[in-house]
Amino acid sequence: MSEPDRPAYRPATQLVHGGQMRSNFEETAEALYLTSGFVYESAEQAEATFAGTVQHYQYSRFGNPTVSMLEARLAALEGAEACRATATGMAAVHATMLSHLKSGDRLVASRALFGSCHWIVSTLLPRYGIEAEFVDGGDLAQWERALSKPAAMVLLETPSNPMLDIIDLKAVCDLAHHAGALVVVDNVFATPLLQRPMEFGADIVVYSATKHFDGQGRVLGGAILAKQAWVNDVLQPFIRNTGPSISPFNAWTILKGLETLHLRVPAMCRSAAAIADMLAEHPAIDRPLYPFRADHPQQALAMQQMGAGGTLVTFEVKGGKAAAFRVLNALRLIRVSNNLGDSKSLVTHPATTTHMRVGAEERARLGITDGTIRLSVGLEDVGDLIEDLAIALVQA
Repeated sequence: MSEPDRPAYRPATQLVHGGQMRSNFEETAEALYLTSGFVYESAEQAEATFAGTVQHYQYSRFGNPTVSMLEARLAALEGAEACRATATGMAAVHATMLSHLKSGDRLVASRALFGSCHWIVSTLLPRYGIEAEFVDGGDLAQWERALSKPAAMVLLETPSNPMLDIIDLKAVCDLAHHAGALVVVDNVFATPLLQRPMEFGADIVVYSATKHFDGQGRVLGGAILAKQAWVNDVLQPFIRNTGPSISPFNAWTILKGLETLHLRVPAMCRSAAAIADMLAEHPAIDRPLYPFRADHPQQALAMQQMGAGGTLVTFEVKGGKAAAFRVLNALRLIRVSNNLGDSKSLVTHPATTTHMRVGAEERARLGITDGTIRLSVGLEDVGDLIEDLAIALVQA
């Protein structure tokens, strides 16, 4: 028995009830359908299913009831017409670009991208004859120049990883649409609770569901949200035939994680803001970066687009790599890891991890120094986190 979503429900309710499909057993928790395939009542039904004249699950590579529930819940939360879940966040980014772009097309991207996204744009796309141009995301004049000629797609993330740069979503979307481009926004750092890019004109939103959606470091997953027609005509054939599928177990785990997203993210934001304030006063820190602080260069824009400053804080330790490593190695509660959005606080050194392969020159353009540290704030008591950082910073 299906229980259709009601758009009037607020986000917290959607996160618990959105997309739920109960079986005839009337279970309270979403059912986990661990199956690779499905059977048909007849050969005629199988034929009609493959012809698309009847709706019936065929194969979990491109459709599964547990995955469908996750997709419906995320679509309701984002305010999107459709969603497709993928095996990882990078599978979501890759499928979005490669399903839509072809040889001879042109893509414009913000320079401040996650390292793997940067590699796809700078290295992979040109191999297929797709022109790629980077711009500094905060410079609207660069966007105007890059989009003064036709483009097929724009890719950006805001806030950016790891420097928390903010991009003017409405202005870039207007420029991109005038150039004929679809706008793809990686919204991982903000989550749909803090920012909904489609409200500013974005066409496609992508996520690593591994991060805040699961929220407990258990499974991998990704999501692509867009209009139904684009999903049906462009994305679904690509997913069906190339197989970047999420497992039903991972989809089920993320579904359960979503139920507490509205509790976790605001608590993490409050702690992140308090930690940023503490770091701003510490003599070992050159600069903390947090979008809602008055000293963030794009605070006003961040406050226009986002509901809170986010769960991440980036800061620069005086003394470069050696000092940064001493701080990381002295932490006892906060652990070194390149993941983020977890209930546990995690810290990483972007220059030697997530952005190592971007190259030193490009890192310098992005503002990533050897002293830069990215902190993903978890659900621990903020007093304990501040004490852990204060003790570790003595080593700087």
